[in-house]
Amino acid sequence: MKFSALHILPRRPRKTKEEVGAVGHDPVPATVNLSPAMEGSPKTVHGRFRHKLKMHKILGFVPSPRSPKPIVESNPPQTEVALDFIENLKENRLVEACQQLLLREDQLFGQETMTVEGLGQVCNEDDKDMLQKDYETLLLHLWMAVHTTFSSTPSGEHLEILRSAVETIMLLEEKDQQWEGRPEGSREAPVWRPHQCRLTHDTLLEKMVESQMRNAAVEEDNISVSNVDNLSTSMKREVCRMGKRLKETILRVARDIRDCYPPDFDVCNLYVRLYHQKFSARLTELARSGLDVDDCNYLLCWVNNYYPNDILKHKDLEGHINIESLGTLLSEKDFTTLEEQYLLQKESTVRTWFSKALSKKEEGWLSGKSPELIDGYCFCPLAIDIIQAVDGAMREARTILGSEAKAQRILRQLDSFLISYKRSLEEFVKGRRENTQAVVKANLLNIEQFRDFIVRREESIPEEIKTCCMSTLADLRDCGYGYFTGPIHEELRVQYRRLWTQAWFTGGQMVLDEVLGKLDRHMQQFTDLKPICMEELVGRLHREMMVEYVKRMMKRKMRLKDKEQQEAAAKLLADDSSTLSTYFTEAGSKISWLSEVLPKMAEVVRLQDPGSIQLEIVTLARDFPDLSWRQISALLSLKANLSTADVRGIKESLEVNRPTVTSSNTNPPFFSKVPAGTFWHMPS
Repeated sequence: MKFSALHILPRRPRKTKEEVGAVGHDPVPATVNLSPAMEGSPKTVHGRFRHKLKMHKILGFVPSPRSPKPIVESNPPQTEVALDFIENLKENRLVEACQQLLLREDQLFGQETMTVEGLGQVCNEDDKDMLQKDYETLLLHLWMAVHTTFSSTPSGEHLEILRSAVETIMLLEEKDQQWEGRPEGSREAPVWRPHQCRLTHDTLLEKMVESQMRNAAVEEDNISVSNVDNLSTSMKREVCRMGKRLKETILRVARDIRDCYPPDFDVCNLYVRLYHQKFSARLTELARSGLDVDDCNYLLCWVNNYYPNDILKHKDLEGHINIESLGTLLSEKDFTTLEEQYLLQKESTVRTWFSKALSKKEEGWLSGKSPELIDGYCFCPLAIDIIQAVDGAMREARTILGSEAKAQRILRQLDSFLISYKRSLEEFVKGRRENTQAVVKANLLNIEQFRDFIVRREESIPEEIKTCCMSTLADLRDCGYGYFTGPIHEELRVQYRRLWTQAWFTGGQMVLDEVLGKLDRHMQQFTDLKPICMEELVGRLHREMMVEYVKRMMKRKMRLKDKEQQEAAAKLLADDSSTLSTYFTEAGSKISWLSEVLPKMAEVVRLQDPGSIQLEIVTLARDFPDLSWRQISALLSLKANLSTADVRGIKESLEVNRPTVTSSNTNPPFFSKVPAGTFWHMPS
């Protein structure tokens, strides 16, 4: 570090002897001290002489005899030896040396020197020049003490010297303020005032920081092998060295150097701000230099993770620095450019990986290969692989970009993948190959795993992406489960047609028993289906069979003429409901609310009082808001003894009460899946 750039005191011109000799020297002088204050004053020019006044010898004056020397004890008590200016500097006693100079300055400029004639005399110009030189020497030692702050491992002696230097800066600053605050018209300040030591100190720190960061950027790798393994480029090594130097220095400031400064210096924030500025400037240069993908990612890691989390939020800095005042390492424009470069590359990588994974599975399906069995269940690892890839990509993006919202952009690739996956599976199912059934079973598990992934992250996934993914997964579910349920319902269609016919009315539960018997035989083929998929399959069959039952009930033109027929039909309807609920619950269905549908409809069939029927219809509409008037009309048409006026009253009551009764519903849609039966056209 060169000191030519530091604050050097200006030389004042020396006056000639003619200028100084306003009052000449007496050739035969005698010496007396000026005042008691001057008697204890320090030596001036390196201790070689003291200030003395010159006066003429007085006639008749007889000096008093000298007192006899006192007897000195053999072991006198030791007294502290007063050090002169140079000796204090050698001992690094900067405060004491500074105080000596300040006292000399006060003696030279604080009051006029008096002669015995009472005439004012201009202070000695040699004394001023020597004082100026001594100040320069003091400042040189002062800045050397500051400059060597980080030149070695901190020790008690080293920190004490720095503490002395800082206290000296404060003394010199205080003297500057005294001179600046002198009354108007007062004596002119010395040429070396103001020293501006605080400004010089801060400028010196800035140059020190700049030098340290510059050296760290170009020095040879000296990081441990474990930390440099993945630093494959010179840019990475440079950024790592600079960041490491920054961290080591500001932690040293917080742990040791901070105590050498008074609070008003705010030295921790001063150092952090200087290092932040230099680090920011260099990273900005690198960001604009056209980085490749790997270097771009590493730079973003430092900006968003390593620097703010590992350095600024270090526990030893807590309470000592103001992070908010620092700002960001990169401007918004530079950061956005790097961020977009990273996201485009990451999206492309994820998209390519998804495409290859799906293509590999398609090749296996089309080759006739059956999926593997794990624990007796058909299994395909596609969903696990894709989910792990998405999780890994998002976790990396969160770290590199420092934002959950920006990382979620990668989820768009999952939506695109699910669309491709749906198209591929739909095409494969159409082929009806020997391995189709096993492949579909394995992919049902994939579909459920994808759905669980979206549901568990529902709050953190953007609404648009979540809606698109869930819609595609619903289509995939329909495709996969429909592959099995479709043929089952097709085989049971003959039995479905006999429901709510005269044969059903007179044959008791024989028709429904036949339906469930055939269904039970079909269920034997699903023993290798994963339980989570089996539960969904049984639930779908439960719901679809209930829809088929209600559809047949509303579709037939069966008319129950009297109370006896209606009560009999209601009992049979309730029995069928109990049979269906028991069967599907034991099979694994969790859709408990379906057991409420038929009993409520049976109650409408059983009741005879129009007012009671009206109340039951309102209750049914409350629990199932998707129940239409057309369906209600088809249900009421079963009761042949219900008049047109009664039906009109029920409809009017429903129209009045429906807006209030629908708000408390908790059941999913059901009647919207049931085609409406014959509409009862009431006469006007």
